[in-house]
Amino acid sequence: MSGQPAGATGAAPQPAPLPPRGTRWVGTSWKMTKTRAEGLAWARAVAAGLAERGAGAPGGGSPQVFVVPPATALAEVSGLLAQEAPHVLVGAQDAHWEDAGAWTGEVSVPQVADAGARLVEIGHSERREHFGDDDARVALKVRAALRHGLVPLLCVGETAAVRSAGGSVEHVLAQVHAVVDALDGADAARVVVAYEPVWAIGSSGRPARPEEVAEVVEPLVADLGDRLAGVLFGGSVDAGGAPDLLGVPGVDGLFVGRAAWEAEGFLRLVDLVAAAG
Repeated sequence: MSGQPAGATGAAPQPAPLPPRGTRWVGTSWKMTKTRAEGLAWARAVAAGLAERGAGAPGGGSPQVFVVPPATALAEVSGLLAQEAPHVLVGAQDAHWEDAGAWTGEVSVPQVADAGARLVEIGHSERREHFGDDDARVALKVRAALRHGLVPLLCVGETAAVRSAGGSVEHVLAQVHAVVDALDGADAARVVVAYEPVWAIGSSGRPARPEEVAEVVEPLVADLGDRLAGVLFGGSVDAGGAPDLLGVPGVDGLFVGRAAWEAEGFLRLVDLVAAAG
């Protein structure tokens, strides 16, 4: 691995705009689901629903909405939303740390930006477990996203074994520090952290109780909150549990999986996040 981009040329692009500090966030990653047609249908329905609600740019009660499609649907979903709901941030599920080169099967940050991404999801537990994305590699990817003006969505979280051993806070703080400590203040202030305990995500995960989330988020925010753009929670989130999770001090919003893969479910979560204020 190299920290130097292989094909970087020209001036850095203008950074994607971030909402005002304190704005609530709500978003979803589709993982390896949805065809292009399915993604466009979701995006049309959500854009229409947001328009009906008068949900525009973040602030004034409107949350920052984002969606992270698979790479195959990224350009079309971002193109549609740029026209019909331009305040929605569209993201990529991953991107390489190099700008170009002999990395067969990978996509770079300039490529996902060219397809319309303004955010990059980095460090998801599935990438860490199955694809070798350790803290050092995650840090390289975050720096690549920042170099090209995209918002890094840094995913962190502990396994059930780490939690049982009482190491949740130490583990999560180490994951965040491994990235943030190498950044200057302006770059760190563009990083959004998504706390996603591994034991709570996926079809086999169990929903986290608010007090379990607070055990990690409160120390994280106390230590690093003033250096970050926001802290979100993700892990078996649904409409029933969302209000309590949004009430946890330090939780700025939700990063949702299956409960948001239908447009109606996602819009219901947007309403709940907006109501949380």
